[in-house]
Amino acid sequence: MLGRTRQFLIGSLLVVLVVFLSLAWATRDLLEPSLPLPATADTSAHVDLRPWQTAHALAALATTAEEKELARQAERFADHEVDQAFASALRLANLDRRALTGEALALSQRAQQLQQVVDGDQELIARTPADDLEIVKAQLALDSDLLADAQQDVARAGGDEPGRVQAELAAHELEMKDYDAKSSQAGPVAVVAAKRHTALAGRVDEWLDERSRYGLVQQALRQTQADVATLTAQHADLASQLQAASSAPALDKSARLVSLQRQRALSQLVGISSDRIQSQHQLVDVYGKWSAQLLLQHRIILHLLLRSFAAIAFILICVIFFDALARHLITRPKLDQGRTKTLHIIFKLGIQLVGVLIILFVIFGAPTQMPTILGLTTAGLTLVLQDFIIAFFGWFALMGRHGIRIGDWVEINGVAGEVSEVGLFRTSVLETGNWTDQGHPTGRRVSFINSFAIKGQYFNFSTTGQWMWDEIRFSIPAAEENYAMIELIHAAVLKETEKAARQAEAEWKRTPRHAGLSQFAADRAVEMRPGRSGLDIIVRYVTRASERFEVRNRLYERVIELLNKPPQPLPLEAGGPVEPHLPADDRVHDVR
Repeated sequence: MLGRTRQFLIGSLLVVLVVFLSLAWATRDLLEPSLPLPATADTSAHVDLRPWQTAHALAALATTAEEKELARQAERFADHEVDQAFASALRLANLDRRALTGEALALSQRAQQLQQVVDGDQELIARTPADDLEIVKAQLALDSDLLADAQQDVARAGGDEPGRVQAELAAHELEMKDYDAKSSQAGPVAVVAAKRHTALAGRVDEWLDERSRYGLVQQALRQTQADVATLTAQHADLASQLQAASSAPALDKSARLVSLQRQRALSQLVGISSDRIQSQHQLVDVYGKWSAQLLLQHRIILHLLLRSFAAIAFILICVIFFDALARHLITRPKLDQGRTKTLHIIFKLGIQLVGVLIILFVIFGAPTQMPTILGLTTAGLTLVLQDFIIAFFGWFALMGRHGIRIGDWVEINGVAGEVSEVGLFRTSVLETGNWTDQGHPTGRRVSFINSFAIKGQYFNFSTTGQWMWDEIRFSIPAAEENYAMIELIHAAVLKETEKAARQAEAEWKRTPRHAGLSQFAADRAVEMRPGRSGLDIIVRYVTRASERFEVRNRLYERVIELLNKPPQPLPLEAGGPVEPHLPADDRVHDVR
């Protein structure tokens, strides 16, 4: 079935398919939601922003109203904890300000000099007259820029830790302003959000999404618990430093002042640390509630999944039941086995098709673009079932004035017969032989789809009284009395068919016709042709289709009587026998 070229192409495409599927499987985690956070804090930063980043990332994944409320609580506690961390960092930077050396010392001295220059420029502005004020202001702007650059150089060299903490705090506050401007709206409650997924596929997706969110919340919970442990250790260390500073003896007045300032700073740090620990505990509590809410929503979705599976099982039971019911209903002794089997196959396929469609609706839901789908489906069905549609309208044409009725003799697509049934889609005919040959039924029933009434043509021989032309043939030996015999046969045909011919002409004349068209005539004719044993006589005449065989038998009887009783020879004239004189409209046609 497949040549070498096709086998090579299929093999190559299978290899490509396996490679792409393997790569897609290896990168499947890119589509799963995850926390965009490092496993450990950034050591280059003075403040760990992971609590806020974790809460903010989880808030973007919240879907229900309950989850969004918990997300806002988590963000609020995380923001408070980060603010306290900045306050703690500033105090630690001021407390642990170390002596500068090397490049940092030189940069710091230059910054101090530039600060003095800037202060001098500001004092000079107050004493400068209005004419020279613009020059002094320009000099102040230039010195201010140089001072800012110098301070940044000192911060980069590690000589201005409080300034670096202030820069990080400013960046965080800018981020918080942007967050406040884009605060999310409340979503639907959990039950309403779960009921929005009416299809099985949507419920499965939501179940998997909630499972992923639960894992992320648990990850954030474990991270927060680890932060609590770290802050608790820092709190204990600060408390021990405070106790050590409190118990240290004061040597002089200046040392006493420094010691008191350090104790005050350490006391503030201990308070801030306690506040941070409390905020982290509140975050742990929020993440725990969020996990419980996700488990509740997980159970709601699981309930809906079970209902969907139950609906699919019920549909399958109905399919099996209706299949058995259809088999029981069509199993009748009056129907032959072949027809019963065919009907069962039709019903079985129909029931299975309906069941599959309903199951697909349960799994994937109703299509969203229903008008477009209905339009395309209607166009496809119209294209596929155009013969049946034309047959349906053909039935109306056949039921009209110029249609056919049961009992009419018709010819459809070259098949002649008597109409036995005119159905909504099909017309049945009892086939007969050729009209001019036998005219007897063949015993076969022929069915035509009714589209022939619109797309094709058909002949109805019953619309004008079922008149038809018929003929009889016989041979006579060659003799001098042939002309007289032909005249007698013609006279007999005229006598036997006179009444039928006049009636046929009268009916044909009553048929509506346009002016200028030829008129039909029912003239009978007798033709003679040379044959093997004499002359072949052909007699044509008009008769009703129902009386065809009776008229034929009577004509044969008259011909046999005439042949058995030869006529008297015609009187001779000079030069040969006298040609018989026939009427102008009923004359004998001999061979030309």
